[in-house]
Formats: sequence, C-alpha cells, structure tokens
Amino acid sequence: MKPPVRRTAGFSLVEVTLALGVAAFCLIVLVGLLPVGLKTQQASAQQTIANEITSEILGDLRADIRLPPGQASHEGDSGFGLHGHWAQMYAPDTLYFDQQGNWLQLNGSPPAAATFRSKITYLFPPNASTAVANILVSWPAQVNPATVTPSGSVQTFIAVNR
Repeated sequence: MKPPVRRTAGFSLVEVTLALGVAAFCLIVLVGLLPVGLKTQQASAQQTIANEITSEILGDLRADIRLPPGQASHEGDSGFGLHGHWAQMYAPDTLYFDQQGNWLQLNGSPPAAATFRSKITYLFPPNASTAVANILVSWPAQVNPATVTPSGSVQTFIAVNR
C-alpha cells in the first residue's frame, strides 16, 4: 500500500501575483476616477449657488410691486437696488457675488473676491400687468459671457406680475 500523499493547502506564487495585479488595476481605476468626481462635485456646488442667486434676484424683482397712492416706498431697505428699473432702465444690470453667494456690488468692474456674475436684462416694453427679464448667472465673474464662454452658467426668463 502506498503511503498517503500529503498536500499542503496554500497559494502558489503565480496565484498571488495574479491577485495582486487585479487588485492594483482596480485601485488605479479608482484613483483615476477621483479627479472626475471632485470636478463634478465642484460644478454641482457652483450650479447650486448660481440657482440660489437667481432665486434671490427673482425675489427682489418680485418685491418691486406697484404701491398704492400715499404708501412710502421701501426700495432702499433691502435687496440689490433693482427696484423701479423696469420702466426706467434699458441697459442691463450686472451684480457680483462671492463664492458663498453673498452680494458684493452692483454694476462696475468685478471685485477681486467675485466668483459669480449675474446679468439682468429687462425685456421691453413692460405692459400694465407683467414685466419680463432675462437673468444670466455665470462664473467666473471676471469672464464677460458676451465675449468669452464662461466655465458655467445658469439662465432663466422670468415674468413678474405687477
């Protein structure tokens, strides 16, 4: 009778090498996806802030309502100073905002801290009950979207019942 053959359990050097190669390939793919994920996350955050800026501007323009006779105007109390421009301004307004969406200034050249540029174009003629405007928020603020394509932008048309 033959003595029993003893087999030791384990992995050969070839199997270990193949397993390390597969694991290294997977890690390289994951590391390669990190920059794409970070860029997508940053673009998403900027679009969210731009949409919040658009919403704030829309709220400010909707606050520009017709006042009953004898009621005092509160145009200077809050907002971006856009009140009353529907019938008076044919030139667009430009607002600048920082990275957090805080308003920096109205018109002029972009301040150093500006990240977002918002251009409000009033579409004429407004009628007795409705006014229409085009709001374009783009970034970076130093890029004029009329001459150069910005990194990103959000645009909306609004109709404000007056």
